[in-house]
Amino acid sequence: MLLRDVAAIFDRDLRALARELDAYPDERDLWQVPPGVLNSAGTLALHLTGNVQHYLGAVFGGTGYRRDRPAEFAERGVPRAELHRRIEAARAAVQSAAGRAGDVPLTGDFAEVVGGVRVAAGEYLVHLATHFAYHLGQVDYHRRMVTGDTSGVETVRAAELGTARPVAD
Repeated sequence: MLLRDVAAIFDRDLRALARELDAYPDERDLWQVPPGVLNSAGTLALHLTGNVQHYLGAVFGGTGYRRDRPAEFAERGVPRAELHRRIEAARAAVQSAAGRAGDVPLTGDFAEVVGGVRVAAGEYLVHLATHFAYHLGQVDYHRRMVTGDTSGVETVRAAELGTARPVAD
């Protein structure tokens, strides 16, 4: 597994996050917290973009991004346009990480202690991708709950993977 392979999945999923946010007819709905739900879609978008900018951008890509995790969960009412700006910044961080793919070993330990333990870099990268997918699914269900719209936005398109290519008949 190479960092650039996982980076392609992050880029696809960040574009899917943007589609999810655009599927809310009223951007105020991004910040609703229905009963039994801990986080709004807006909060999850802030958390996901901060997470990607920190782990892929700063740690793997050397961008110098400084994360404020508590703010990711405290900010409210951030306009959709600003959420999109943060998604684009996260996509740039992913590209930075992919550009340094030759410089980043995935066989050794991850560069930071996570939750009080050391983990292998490659395994943590997969963890980050599944963490993103978990929250992306929560955003999709949140949108369906608060808008009543059960249609999907083709969140995980295989055709958007970095290696996707047409098949000859």
